[in-house]
Amino acid sequence: MNFIYINSDSFRRDNLGCYGNKHIHTPNIDRFAERSLIFDRAYTASFPTVPNRRDVMTGKYTFTYTDWAPLSPQEVVVQELLGKVGYTSYMVLDTPHIVANGFNYDRGFSAWKWIRGQEGDRYKTDPIHVKFPCSVSKLRGGERTTGQYLRNVHDRKSEADYFAPMTMADACDWLDRNHIRDRFFLYVDTFDPHEPWDPPKKYLDMYDPNYDGEEVIYPLYAPSAFLSDPEMAHIKALYAGEVTMVDAWVGKLFDKIEELGLLDNTLVIFTADHGFYFGEHGVVGKFGQIYDEMNHIPLIMHMPGVKPGRRAQFVQPCDYLPTILELAGVDCPEHVQGKSLVDIIINDGKPVRDCAVSSWAVIHPPATATPVALSPSNWEQYCRKLKPSTVVFDEWTLVTSAGDMFSELYNNAADPHHTRNVIKEHLGVANKLHARYIGLLESLGTEEKYIAPRRKLV
Repeated sequence: MNFIYINSDSFRRDNLGCYGNKHIHTPNIDRFAERSLIFDRAYTASFPTVPNRRDVMTGKYTFTYTDWAPLSPQEVVVQELLGKVGYTSYMVLDTPHIVANGFNYDRGFSAWKWIRGQEGDRYKTDPIHVKFPCSVSKLRGGERTTGQYLRNVHDRKSEADYFAPMTMADACDWLDRNHIRDRFFLYVDTFDPHEPWDPPKKYLDMYDPNYDGEEVIYPLYAPSAFLSDPEMAHIKALYAGEVTMVDAWVGKLFDKIEELGLLDNTLVIFTADHGFYFGEHGVVGKFGQIYDEMNHIPLIMHMPGVKPGRRAQFVQPCDYLPTILELAGVDCPEHVQGKSLVDIIINDGKPVRDCAVSSWAVIHPPATATPVALSPSNWEQYCRKLKPSTVVFDEWTLVTSAGDMFSELYNNAADPHHTRNVIKEHLGVANKLHARYIGLLESLGTEEKYIAPRRKLV
């Protein structure tokens, strides 16, 4: 059994036709889904980008003991476990955060390639002056991040020079040269459709061809009022254009997999780490509470010999490692907290858990008060201190923070997008679910000093 894992950062589940979208063009991923298993209740766990990769590689709920941090030498990772039994592994990525500045998530791969220049990657120093597509005051990171990005992509000549295309093209090239190996693990990680959003014009024209205002390609993470209605509509179009570009080039990778006959002996996974808010809950970005638009992720798997279909069981990123190890015939380390999905994949078997938890790291002191005035400039800083957790059950979703800040309860059937907090009407339910959340933290070995600020339901 070979393994190909494809992650697309910030790819919202509801942007795919196989998950009900009627507006955004994703024909290649949808076609792949028609031949695969579609998981309807996959949820991110440790949030956001770097913690998610740590969950995937370690098979653990790492939000219970670490945050956005380098991969520590003590962590046992899937690529090393596969390497011990003869797998050749390769990682190609344009997501900078897991390899830049000594973050070391390349550890254990037989080889790896970093496609340079995404987001604020310190890649190029010229041109010295760049033209911003909007007021810098509307941009997250301003000159530091968006300015750096504009330098990095200044000499781009064609669609093939964009990051997702370069990453998928490299994955295809690697498969051409290595598919005859006895066993391999290919890890593909593209940062698109994460901001900054600047898709080729042909993709943007599918969604907002006549716009002539400012292009806020990397908006502040803030209450959405700082954007006009046309600007909000346009950032959605920019994002949709990136989604369709990703789909086009992931489709080339799917075609290569099929061309080389790998669908007969390879588990292929397509997924994302989290979503993004486009005005839902009154905000833009991905800070603050973790609602359905953020934690409910796409997960599509093609397993040789398994008929296409849907799976309704709860799945989380820490489950990928034990699943891969079981299919590779490798014993799973005892410290792994995820559960193998092999029985679910092959037999539509029993659920491996009865809820899914998505959380910022719980290791920091909680916020204890709301600033007198929240503005776009200080909103993200405040939200960084909240560190809330979201626990999704069959009927209910509980959103809770540390300290005495807030708790929220939503009915999943009546309110799937979490817009009406009903905790006052169902306080007894909320208390029971909160007790289960605390029990889950305890079962994962979370230190009491991190649990203590969360034991009270507000």
